[in-house]
Formats: sequence, C-alpha cells, structure tokens
Amino acid sequence: MNSVSPSAVQYVGTVMQDEWVESRRQQPLERQGSLGPRPPSLSDPGSREAAEEPDEMDKLKAKLVSAWNNVKYGWTVKTKTSFNKVSPVTILGHSYLLSSEDEVERFRGAFVSRIWLTYRREFPQLEGSTWTTDCGWGCMLRSGQMLLAQGLMVHLLPRDWVWPDAHQLTDVDFEVFRPRSPVRAGGFPIPSFGSPRGSGTPEKPQTSGQAPKCSQKSRPESAVEQQVEATHYKLLSWFGDQPPTPFGVHQLVEIGKGSGKKAGDWYGPSVVAHILRKAVAKASLSQNLAVYVAQDCTVYKEDVVRLCDPSQSQNPGDPSCQPWKSVIILVPVRLGGEALNPSYIECVKNILKLDCCIGIIGGKPKHSLYFIGFQDEQLLYLDPHLCQSVVDVTQVHFSPESFHCSSPKKMPFNRMDPSCTIGFYAKSKKEFESLCSAVSMALSSSKEKYPIFTFVEGQSLDYGLEDHSSSPSRPPTHILPPGKLSRSNNRQNSDEFVFL
Repeated sequence: MNSVSPSAVQYVGTVMQDEWVESRRQQPLERQGSLGPRPPSLSDPGSREAAEEPDEMDKLKAKLVSAWNNVKYGWTVKTKTSFNKVSPVTILGHSYLLSSEDEVERFRGAFVSRIWLTYRREFPQLEGSTWTTDCGWGCMLRSGQMLLAQGLMVHLLPRDWVWPDAHQLTDVDFEVFRPRSPVRAGGFPIPSFGSPRGSGTPEKPQTSGQAPKCSQKSRPESAVEQQVEATHYKLLSWFGDQPPTPFGVHQLVEIGKGSGKKAGDWYGPSVVAHILRKAVAKASLSQNLAVYVAQDCTVYKEDVVRLCDPSQSQNPGDPSCQPWKSVIILVPVRLGGEALNPSYIECVKNILKLDCCIGIIGGKPKHSLYFIGFQDEQLLYLDPHLCQSVVDVTQVHFSPESFHCSSPKKMPFNRMDPSCTIGFYAKSKKEFESLCSAVSMALSSSKEKYPIFTFVEGQSLDYGLEDHSSSPSRPPTHILPPGKLSRSNNRQNSDEFVFL
C-alpha cells in the first residue's frame, strides 16, 4: 500500500477527483456555491446593497479556496517512476544510459540538482489582494521560475555543477529495469540516501538559528566549492516568496499587472515569458544578462545582437561600453491545434538534446509542468503542484532541501498541451551563433512543412506593442518578403494560446 506524506515530491491524485476539481476551478467563483455563500444576482432584491460590499465576500472566497487548495496539493501519494536501462535518458543536453549504478548516480545527481519551485503557503500577502498562497493558480508562474532558474544556473555556476548534497536528500523514487522482461527482478533498486523526507507535518520555515539539514551532512571543502555553494544559495534566495526578491511570486505578479493579470488569475506560457523578461530587466543582473522573447514564432538575429551588444548604440571607444551580454531566448510556440501534432515530437526531442536548451514550460491541459528531458516516448518533468510552507530566504541559514526534487516523473508526449514556451541560453556571441545553427538543425527534423519557429536575419516590425517587444526603441525595418509577411499576419497570435 502506498504511503501518504504531505511533503512527498509528486502529487498523484485520482483522475475523477482532478477532473471534478478542474471543472469547478473553471467556473466563476460566484457559481461555486459549495466553496462559499452564493452572492445574490443583480436582479435579486437587495443585490445593490450586496454589490456595495464585494471586499468581504472576496476575502471569504479567497480563504475558502486557499484552504481547499492547500488540502488538495498538500498531500501526495508516493509512487515510483520506472526507467528502462536500454534507452538513454536525456536531461537538457546530457544523456545517461542507466545500465550501471554509476550512470544511475550521474542521472540522479543531474536531476536532483535542478531547482524545483512549487506552490507555497503562508507567505506575505500579495499587494492589492487577500492571497497569501499561489496554490491552485500560480503553477505557470512556478514553471516559469524553474525555466529562469535553469538559465541562471548555467549563467552563474559551472556547466557540470552538481549539488553537493544531491545524494543525501531523501529516498529516491524511481526504479530501473530492462523492458519486456516478465518480471522486474532483473532491475536493480536505487539505494536509499539519508532519512525519508516525508513526515506527519509539512516542512516549517527555517529560523535564523537553524543550520540547513543538508549542509550539516556535507559541506564543500575547497574555497572554490564554498564560493559555488554560496552562489547556489544566493540564486535560491532570488526566488524566495518575499516582496523584495527579484524573481519571487510577489515581483512576478506585480509585473503581470501590466499585462492585465492579477493574483489568482491563470497565466499562459507566452505571458509568463514576457513577465520573466521584464523581471530580469529590472534586476541588477541586467548588466550582463538579457532576456529576448521571440515574436510570431520568429527569432530576429539583429534584435538579439542589439539587445546583447551595447556597442551597437554607444561609441565603441567609450570606456563605459560593456561587453556582450549573455542572453536567455524564450520562444512561445504552439505545437498543433487542440492537441500536440505528433510530427513535432522528434523535433522536441532534438531540442531537449541540445546543450543550449534550458527546458520547456507548458504541461498538459490546465496543468503546467516544466519539461527538462525525455526517455523514449515520454517526457521528463518537474511538477510545481505541491503546496509547501514558505521558506524565509532572508535568513542567513535556510534549508535548500525543498528547492530540489528527488522523484523524476514522466508523461507520454501525446498528453503534452501544444501551447508552450521553449528556452535557450547563450553566454557569448560565439555561443549565440552556434545556438542558431544547432537549433535550426534540430528544427529541420520536423516532419511538418513549416518548422516550429525560425531564425531570420534583420529586425522585427515594431507594432508599437511595448509589452510584447524585447528590443530597444528604434524605427521599424521590414525584412520579410511579402509572401512571408502575409503568413505571419495570419498566424495565430502567441497570446491567443490556450492558457494552462
């Protein structure tokens, strides 16, 4: 019988329960009578008096919905994910053949080292709302945070960095076996490391006097390792759920107001891409890192160069002129109509095999996930749908344990929602040129006549949409032939994607 733990890694509910909950979440709150008192309609007697007091009703609804979501996403059923030892497992440009325990350990270290960001509760109230949790509505924001965190990891940490305490986090929840065997006895169990993380109560916020559990078990030895681990902690602190943090939910929700979003709304992968761009532009990191968001499934190379090379707009002899900025490229795309077009599956695989890829935010319908790899016909992902207690990252010593996941999960490609945003990273101009070449080759593997997206020379048309422009202000330049321009105008706008 599966054990149930509030702090286990992956939420696995029953299909009927999920469908019921999702259907209720799609209804306006005023129709969800079981979640709170039903307000009178405008045609009812006394409705005007009721309409004059929406704040108290909204507060009550928010509290009831939050309580329900905290229960729904605060408990999990622990299950093991199976991997076969014949086919390689790919994680963001690295492949692992799980035919030996050494390879299993390398795979486990690579997976656990990814930064995992989930729902949190009991954080400071979001400005202009009654929300103290993003549980039930912020999953796409969390997926976007994970995508950005991966970009920052390759920007700030060594490329082959592995979290020193990855092997001591908790019991691992996957198994390896040889496919088509009558029994799985031929597969070897993954060894257990440390004590189980699950307990009767969720993790509590760390206080200033508490040292991190994992740091007590294993500390970096050399000065270089200590510096790298300090950078790891600093990076985690940027995603803390306190208002001052540059990439925390408070900052992202505040930026989202410019796109007509507010706390409690659902966010789409395209909107989140633009929110991340603005968040990085506001942070001190903007001096050596930029985020470019593609328009109409097209990456305009000159736009990226202008964004990353300050000398394009400054006197080259100016001593204050900064060198080329590293860049995160986000490409909102749609891989089909109502469902994923199978012709794009091989293309998605080839993209995830690239070193420059930092993952894909998307998911299955109305359930956002962060995809980081695949094995055979199944995607490997990190799931934000677990509600954990907030961690006070302003303290000198906070535990990083809840920011790392030890249970890899998979899902079939055919369940993937076609609306998603793909991320890439290039440290230098040379890497950007290599990225364009490698990604273009991966895109050519699609069986479809038209690629998922394209790289073109020149600049994009400036439509005056400030919220959707990644490039500096400039006179518009038309670089596409008339035939391609009409196709671009008829293409479904990225912000019309089905929001997850």
